[in-house]
Amino acid sequence: MTNDNSAQSPTAAVSTRALRLSYGSTPILRGIDLSLPAGRTLALLGPSGCGKTTLLRLVAGLLAPSSGEVAIDGRVVAGPGLFLPPERRGLGVVFQDYALWPHLSVAGNVAFPLEMAGVAGRERDRRTMAALERVGLAAMAARSPAALSGGQQQRVAIARAIVAEPKIVLFDEPLSNLDRELRETMVEELGTLIRGLGLTAIYVTHDQSEALTLADQVAVMEAGQIAQLAAPEELVEYPASPKVAEFLRLGTVLDVTRRGTDWTAGAHSLGAVGGPDADSARVLVMPRALRPAEAGAARLVGEVAAVHYRDSAFAVTVRLEGQGAPSLQISSNIRPRIGERVGLEILSERLRWFPAQAQAPIS
Repeated sequence: MTNDNSAQSPTAAVSTRALRLSYGSTPILRGIDLSLPAGRTLALLGPSGCGKTTLLRLVAGLLAPSSGEVAIDGRVVAGPGLFLPPERRGLGVVFQDYALWPHLSVAGNVAFPLEMAGVAGRERDRRTMAALERVGLAAMAARSPAALSGGQQQRVAIARAIVAEPKIVLFDEPLSNLDRELRETMVEELGTLIRGLGLTAIYVTHDQSEALTLADQVAVMEAGQIAQLAAPEELVEYPASPKVAEFLRLGTVLDVTRRGTDWTAGAHSLGAVGGPDADSARVLVMPRALRPAEAGAARLVGEVAAVHYRDSAFAVTVRLEGQGAPSLQISSNIRPRIGERVGLEILSERLRWFPAQAQAPIS
């Protein structure tokens, strides 16, 4: 999918144009146009099989495209009749499984790219220790990777990726093997490291929290295309389609029908809540578009089905009354009881509207 703000630019650190990859008759990527400025971080976000890791591997030079181009610092590195191998692209790569050599020490693993580049011994040692200092592992240089924790092994992989001082580093789900608490810590450390070194980064993840925390821009991918490319805050405030909203778990998408000035979702009346000049539409109801109300006076009434404490408030799931009725989420400062009957008031200015069937947002 082409994005207006993603056309190829000769000054971009990384750019792709009409990038496609197919295996036989099966398309994997369906035309990707991206432009990433230097010093920025792009997250490729999406479910398994959407093409995000394939896109990263095309940029890295681990795969060749079926058509289209990849450019690094304005120089085409893959395109018709041209393909530069990974070692000639000047990139650092951090893999999901760390890919550490078990027979080498921590320092030996980090120094390996420098050895392959023919860097002399003393300079190689200096740069290796400098990279380990940056990730806080200088004291463990002589240890075996097997003696380290998962988080420490990941730091070794990061040190190896930055030891040759590349301007661009690619991360392929680097934290997926760590527990959630450690992932949250490592995301903060990665962000600090990327900014401190002035790196350009492409970060593949299926975890939206990682993407929204780390990246300047997020590309939500679906079926080999970019469904939306935007800054994290824009992505959350203005999802481009119901599918993007559902993937990001922003709220509940309802199919609604107009009856006079009111909108209805099945047997439930939402009232006169604005919306497009159409007979039917889809509407995203986010938690902040609802507030509790007296059950006897509210248009929407349901039963509390689940309660979770998040940050400083309770995330409450309310199942509307009636067979097959949808569930909505609200935020509450007070913990309601499971099974409690509650009313919901809609704040119409906070709804997000979409066409009944199309994927583009209604302006």
